[in-house]
Amino acid sequence: MELRVLLQEISQRDGVSGFEQLLASYLSQQFEVFVDETRTDHLGNLIMLKKGSKGFPRVILCAHMDEIGLMVTKVEKGGFLRFTSLGGFDVRTLPGQVVTLYGTRKVKGIIGFTAPHLQTDTEKKKSAEMDQLFIDTGFPEEQVKELIPVGSVAALQRSVVELMNQSCAGKAMDDRAGIAVLWQCATELQKLTHEADVYFVATVQEEVGVRGAVVSTYGLTPDLGVAVDVCHGNIPGAQEHQVSELGKGPVITSGPNIHPVITRKLTTIAKDYRLPFQKDVSPGPTGTDARAIQVSMEGVPVGLLSIPLRYMHTSVELLDLDDVKQGGRLLAYFVSSLDKNLVEELSC
Repeated sequence: MELRVLLQEISQRDGVSGFEQLLASYLSQQFEVFVDETRTDHLGNLIMLKKGSKGFPRVILCAHMDEIGLMVTKVEKGGFLRFTSLGGFDVRTLPGQVVTLYGTRKVKGIIGFTAPHLQTDTEKKKSAEMDQLFIDTGFPEEQVKELIPVGSVAALQRSVVELMNQSCAGKAMDDRAGIAVLWQCATELQKLTHEADVYFVATVQEEVGVRGAVVSTYGLTPDLGVAVDVCHGNIPGAQEHQVSELGKGPVITSGPNIHPVITRKLTTIAKDYRLPFQKDVSPGPTGTDARAIQVSMEGVPVGLLSIPLRYMHTSVELLDLDDVKQGGRLLAYFVSSLDKNLVEELSC
């Protein structure tokens, strides 16, 4: 399978936080040719081990497979569904979206909002609030109550759109892009030797509290880790220090959440292999799995590799496919370089 096809497939599949099982099953099939063992833990994390020649060090490579979604809170008169968010949607982008509801069966719906013709002048000047929106399935009230009970979840529907050059856009690129980086890393490692045991982990529930990374780190007791996620891509109006450029390579982060030795090692590897990369700083805990990995057990040295992404937490998240490919290559060369000397340096 090509990287482009894989990313398209996993973007278009649903895996709302806490309900990632179907996506995990698909990912297991796509990784199985590259790994020696595959399993899921009690929380639902997909853990895939590629054994190294020495079994040391043990490195965990994490990317979260969950996506932000919606949860039904009430069935209104007429069968309209009120909802809340699972993770942080930009509410302004929700009206008019198509969703798939997971109740007693899968049901399509549309997110509705009062038409501007029926709004007051004051309402027309304001963005929609979550409690003003509803999902319309077309079913009558009694049937809706039967098919879509309160507590059912919904995922936005969006086909991946291929744009010019290597750009593509779709839903859940945060963080299916990270999953694609892990997949590319696994393919690259087929051509390399490595001493380390590599645990590719597709984590769950990152969007609602980095829970999967906590559990998987405790379960695997790694010597070090790297989280792969997304960061903000360059757009008009954004300050330069807040964003990274699409097409200029993956982003290596520095900051107190990140072990400086891992940052230096990733940077050195990128330079040695002439791979494009960018730098970023995060003065506090990052909003990624790296935050959880670092403070698990007695503390785990962790790095963060990010893919620049525009329009985060909408259904048209846009990235450059080459950044994903280069991120996978960088991660593979990093894994291939791991040995006991690096572990000793991490503990100094």
